[in-house]
Amino acid sequence: MSTPHTVVRASTLSPCITIIGMAGAGKSTVGKTLAHHLNWAFVDTDHIIEATYATKLQNVADSLSKDEFLDAEASIVQSCYFNRTVIATGGSVVYREKTMEHLARLGICVYLKVDLDLILERIAKNPERGLAIAPGQTIEDLFHERELLYQKYANIVLDAKTMTPKDCVLTLMDLFPKDFLQYFKN
Repeated sequence: MSTPHTVVRASTLSPCITIIGMAGAGKSTVGKTLAHHLNWAFVDTDHIIEATYATKLQNVADSLSKDEFLDAEASIVQSCYFNRTVIATGGSVVYREKTMEHLARLGICVYLKVDLDLILERIAKNPERGLAIAPGQTIEDLFHERELLYQKYANIVLDAKTMTPKDCVLTLMDLFPKDFLQYFKN
């Protein structure tokens, strides 16, 4: 007869690091590298949306209007509570202020900034990545529309256009506030 195991929620909360930016900026790649470096969990909110709807993100985006998609994304992200987790978000997460307030309560928000040309190149290589885009809107429109929102919500802006994921992580480690570094010790 086996002994039942009990899982207990953490008694103290540890902050998270949320990465925001355009599709193709490298949020998931840098996020996984950072999580590995810190020995933290990694979550991609686009994957949580896919799991919720049991289909690819682009299918979800295609089946809903832009506003419906943004509302669904907001609801799902706001229902997530993590500790010691690097969170890569969808590029559209910044459209809902309450969602960004929720993520801010979880910890630090990093804007992974990449030039439009690189974004266009990366999206062209993976057109099925799932974009919340209105009919007639271009990726350039999205880029310019979101730029100010990314700046608004970020605690740290990392200009990553010429950096490798490892370089991004090492630079971020130098940019995190000193009082935040205490959470990296475990």
